[in-house]
Amino acid sequence: MTPLPMFRLFICLALASLPACADTLPAPFPLAAGFARELPVLARHGMVVSQEARASRIGLDILQRGGNAVDAAVAVGFALAVTLPRAGNLGGGGFMLVHLAATHENIAIDYRETAPLETARNVFLDEAGNFVPAKSQEGALGVGVPGTVAGLALAHARYGSGKLTLAQLIAPAEKLAREGMGVDETLAESLAQAAPRLGKYPSTRAIFLHADGSAPKFGDMLVQADLADTLASIAQGGAEAFYHGTIAEKIAAAVQGGGGHMVAQDLAGYQAMVRAPVTGSYRGHQIVSMPPPSSGGVHVVQILNLLEGFPIAEMGQNSAATLHVMAEAMKLAFADRSKYLGDPDFTHVPVSGLTSKAYADELRKMISLDAARPAKDIAPGNPVPYESDQTTHFSVVDADGNGVANTYTLNFYYGVGLVAPGTGILLNNELDDFAAKPGVANAFGLVGGDANAPGPRKRPLSSMSPTFVLKDGELEIATGAPGGSRIITTVVQVILDAIDHRLNAAEAVDSPRVHHQWLPDQLRVERGLSPDTIRLLEAKGHVVVKSETLGVSETIFRSDGVLMGAADTRQRNGLAAGF
Repeated sequence: MTPLPMFRLFICLALASLPACADTLPAPFPLAAGFARELPVLARHGMVVSQEARASRIGLDILQRGGNAVDAAVAVGFALAVTLPRAGNLGGGGFMLVHLAATHENIAIDYRETAPLETARNVFLDEAGNFVPAKSQEGALGVGVPGTVAGLALAHARYGSGKLTLAQLIAPAEKLAREGMGVDETLAESLAQAAPRLGKYPSTRAIFLHADGSAPKFGDMLVQADLADTLASIAQGGAEAFYHGTIAEKIAAAVQGGGGHMVAQDLAGYQAMVRAPVTGSYRGHQIVSMPPPSSGGVHVVQILNLLEGFPIAEMGQNSAATLHVMAEAMKLAFADRSKYLGDPDFTHVPVSGLTSKAYADELRKMISLDAARPAKDIAPGNPVPYESDQTTHFSVVDADGNGVANTYTLNFYYGVGLVAPGTGILLNNELDDFAAKPGVANAFGLVGGDANAPGPRKRPLSSMSPTFVLKDGELEIATGAPGGSRIITTVVQVILDAIDHRLNAAEAVDSPRVHHQWLPDQLRVERGLSPDTIRLLEAKGHVVVKSETLGVSETIFRSDGVLMGAADTRQRNGLAAGF
């Protein structure tokens, strides 16, 4: 396998304690001479990268006890429900990619939330047919049937090592919830920001706020006893204990009490789905990502197809020329997203057309190297002839080369803010990801149409994009990101930084990023771009808007048995943990 970006010098220094370092490490990926500005965490036997350090260490411990990447990922998923309550969850849903090294098989597990059976097409509109954002974003009408427990349980049952039971993987999370954990600076900050929403519900306020309504401070203890009991029930009874009986009844009652339509039968009917991943290629590397109802994989591949026709490496990383063509490619992909993407169980999604190289060749003709094309002049294309949001991500790779890329979410920070009384489970507001009305933007500014309309048991469209890059069937990169619509463009830029710009994992993850999603017609840029570059982009007609953060990536590179992990430094509490 062609090794990924790294320098023999810093690898040998970092792995000096490992045997046979000096002359047996792989030659570097084709890379200009020089020194790395930032160094990833290096390991040989296993790597876990997540947004929360305690969860990363729990996953690492599972690997050290003989579990495989899937076992570790399941343990991390349950742990984050305790340690990162703003996004880690039992009451939300998401997507998991699994790579099985022995068979070179790639599996996509869809555990996205579903709409309750009583969800009508006009559920978020008023009597005059106008979209009312509060209905989908602030109340229980926005709560989808949670999929996380079903997805994690399915992954363990089908793809785990068989050496560790589900109860063993849940035990660390249950212990943290029951005994309590110290509130770190990041958690204290997010609780303070969310306090007005969390304080609306007595069940939530009792767990996450003090009696006077103030948020816990750094160093306070956070005990989640009800969540611990829920975790214990799942450990004993599996997913069945979550979707049937007392827990399901309490979730349904909480949603109904808030004005939503969920009933216990909605939970009893929930199923996680195993789907075929979306695949593509970029400069000789295989791209594997999530299929619909994620839009992520389709548009990661589509954007890469468009960019493959430009000499990105020669144009230079974060040059005005490179950023210009990236922005133009992003616009075209997001325009197509608005029309074609939805739940594949309810609408036809022209995946092979959208990801076709021939379709990209046609779209690329619309990109001028000299001038930005206004969003108002861009309409969704026609891929048919070519047919043949707050969120957290973690990546895991084990010594055998098995990998997991997992992204899951509650949508907003702490979801809708409602804890189902007696369960400790924060509930999502994922149904805001439906297109409440054609042409009307959701909370992330994304516009959709009938393909993503609300409906009974439908899964709302998502931008979550857990992604693998492979070479000759072997895993090279496991990556993904939180950040709503910015997830797609973050994943694309990590891949470009690795393949075109020859950066190591830490450099790729921490490089300044840009984002354009067609509407609004703005090119958002992070700090770190030079003023001259911004002026050149503006001269081409881009409306440049400066942003603090445009996506956070948790990424692992793999090259000839060496694992390189990087937790994005845009966050303060992420951790790449390896051994």
